[in-house]
Amino acid sequence: MADYPPFMNSYGLVTKILAKVKEAKTPDRFTQDYLGSTLGFSSGSAKPFIPLLKRIGFLSSDGSPTELYKQFRNPDHSRSAMGKALRHGYADLYERNEKVHALDKKSLEGLIVQATGLDHGSTTLRSIVGTFENLKSFAAFDGLEIKPGKESGETGAEPPHRKMRDEIAEDQHIRLGLSYTINLVLPKTDDVSVFNAIFKALRENLLQK
Repeated sequence: MADYPPFMNSYGLVTKILAKVKEAKTPDRFTQDYLGSTLGFSSGSAKPFIPLLKRIGFLSSDGSPTELYKQFRNPDHSRSAMGKALRHGYADLYERNEKVHALDKKSLEGLIVQATGLDHGSTTLRSIVGTFENLKSFAAFDGLEIKPGKESGETGAEPPHRKMRDEIAEDQHIRLGLSYTINLVLPKTDDVSVFNAIFKALRENLLQK
């Protein structure tokens, strides 16, 4: 089981428990007693939820909530936190396909079969797919380019202000040009040679530059 991606056999409980996690106060330790007494999931089928939270980075090894867990409970960061959690917990799949979350169910199953060697009709495969899909329903990935192994908050995307600055500079470079206007005051004379000399000087010194 440890070699497989994170999953619960009763994966239908994932969305129900996570909804309660967002409502309840963050505990000092996320224990089976907290899961049963506070969140209301005391059945044996709910017990694997704690190992699942540990594998996706929501709980430390001793059961204490991580910063990612706390971000998940913050409405402003909840969906991006789950996106990071999926990239952490399912890092092996993301190494094979960086857009795992965008795959349809059939393609996701094929990728998991390739990574694990499971049979196409196995209950474990179905549980892995169901768990991932239910976790994904709480996640957002737009603009999220977190690479497995990087610290939370680091992204591979270029900062928007830097990108905008570079685009402006490039646009200015392309459009930059020079133009000038010459106001010429001619002398009052009937001598054509004077005008010829003036225009010859203009042609040789300015107009051909």
